[in-house]
Amino acid sequence: MKKILFFSSLFILMLTISATKEKSHKKFFEDFKKSSSKYFSPSLRRSGTEDRYAFAKESSIEPGTSTVTFMIDPEDPAGAGRGPEIVSKKFTHFGTYSARLKIPDVTKVQPNAGIVVGYFTYHMEADPGLSEIDWEWLVADPEIIYIGTWTGQRGKMRRIGRTLNMAKGTIFSTSYRERPGETRTALEGLQNQPVTIPAIEGYNASKQFYTYGFDWYPDEIRWWIIHPVNADTVVLWDYKGSRVGIPQNHTHYRLNFWYTKDWPVEGNPNSIEKPLNRYELECDWMSYTPTKKK
Repeated sequence: MKKILFFSSLFILMLTISATKEKSHKKFFEDFKKSSSKYFSPSLRRSGTEDRYAFAKESSIEPGTSTVTFMIDPEDPAGAGRGPEIVSKKFTHFGTYSARLKIPDVTKVQPNAGIVVGYFTYHMEADPGLSEIDWEWLVADPEIIYIGTWTGQRGKMRRIGRTLNMAKGTIFSTSYRERPGETRTALEGLQNQPVTIPAIEGYNASKQFYTYGFDWYPDEIRWWIIHPVNADTVVLWDYKGSRVGIPQNHTHYRLNFWYTKDWPVEGNPNSIEKPLNRYELECDWMSYTPTKKK
């Protein structure tokens, strides 16, 4: 009987390990040149909105570049996930993530549009909680970038974040906060590196494609951008020195596009208007390479 129980337990363990492997992506590069994706699925909380995505669509500014294009709908309700989004079909975890994308240019037609572009990971579990790493842009000011993470369980969320102007090389803030309360604490030392960043002359996330990425390890996250002229890797934030704020559990890889009515861009409190047009977000490619800490 003990032998039977042992082999039964071993068989169940092998099935569990196999299932876990099947649910995790290996290295991939998605160039969106086909009418659907091998690695991502479209996701919408509204029905009848299949026209919100266009796979294998030629870029509006780069002839010959094939993209996945998202169209926001002026009738979208406010809130993350209420607009078009693609989500990885399997889990991802520690590794290097990168994407080449262009956000919509609204500054002349609707300078106060309240629209968010999110390039990120997200997955919530009861324990240990949320695994989220973000790149975000508020289209009202395409020079400003928001990077950071959310971790913790529902009702006990924790945020580490950095806000910066890439065109000017200005870091507005690098901080930690918790919900509820939202009291911000400035980060220092190893959690605040580099303390200055070089400007990328003419940076405007809506005027051309840029390559963005992050390296995620158990005890470090590094956000970076590829300089469009010299191809150098420009590090925007190398967070380490504490595991607080670093997700440890697996996640899903995502790109989304949504309306916010209560998050204005830095320096413009009026930028929460409902979108008036079907603005377009273009993504050339997304990649993922699982790695282990060196």
